[in-house]
Amino acid sequence: MSVTIVTGASRGLGAAICKLILQKDDDAKIVAIARSKDKLQELADKYGSRVLSIAGDVTDTNLVATAVRRTVSTFGKIDSVVLNAGVLEPVQHISELDIEQVKRLYDVNVFSVMDLVKQTIPYVRKTEGNYLFVSSGASTKATDAWSAYGSSKAVINHFCLSVCAEEPKIRTISIAPGVVDTEMQKDIREKFGQNMKSEALKRFTDLYFQNELLAPEVPAALYANLALKGVPTDLNGKYLRYNDAALADFAN
Repeated sequence: MSVTIVTGASRGLGAAICKLILQKDDDAKIVAIARSKDKLQELADKYGSRVLSIAGDVTDTNLVATAVRRTVSTFGKIDSVVLNAGVLEPVQHISELDIEQVKRLYDVNVFSVMDLVKQTIPYVRKTEGNYLFVSSGASTKATDAWSAYGSSKAVINHFCLSVCAEEPKIRTISIAPGVVDTEMQKDIREKFGQNMKSEALKRFTDLYFQNELLAPEVPAALYANLALKGVPTDLNGKYLRYNDAALADFAN
């Protein structure tokens, strides 16, 4: 039996990761954390006692503590943690940044990740388990008006490397999932894009209109397989894009 915690589990990539783990291994258990109680309940209704759903904000350290406690009391251990919860807003040029919004983004994209890792480390050490970080291509290159988001994901790549360096019994990997057909992409096209230069926005709208956005299940398969099989030693601590040849064995 494997036990995996997934944040941002109610929709998009997170929901796809949960479903694939449950489909790939009949003994697998999922702890699904997200703000949307109704969506989490749908997952729990379908898979029954194999799913522990916890509705709340990952930036609430008490919620995180409750989630860890309930995971261990219900399933007895933690094998893998998929750190998927994240926000894109604010999409603004640096000269116009709303710093309070940037702080909120960092609370979600960085500090909640550090908090969950800190609180689960004692249990993940015991299982010699895995931390799977959802990164972004924006972590390694500038995207117009994405300084907050891109920099937060760069922090995650370094944090992944740091966990690897400090915890010899734990395996970590940070993966950029590509441009995925999710609510975030819809928000870029319909809301956030107005603050981006037209040529930067065009990249995303072209992918949409040319039907080239990735289905969530494509990158989700990587996270699901790595959660179930474990991160290989030669990939430990690395940042990779979803289509890197080194991940080919985990793509299906």
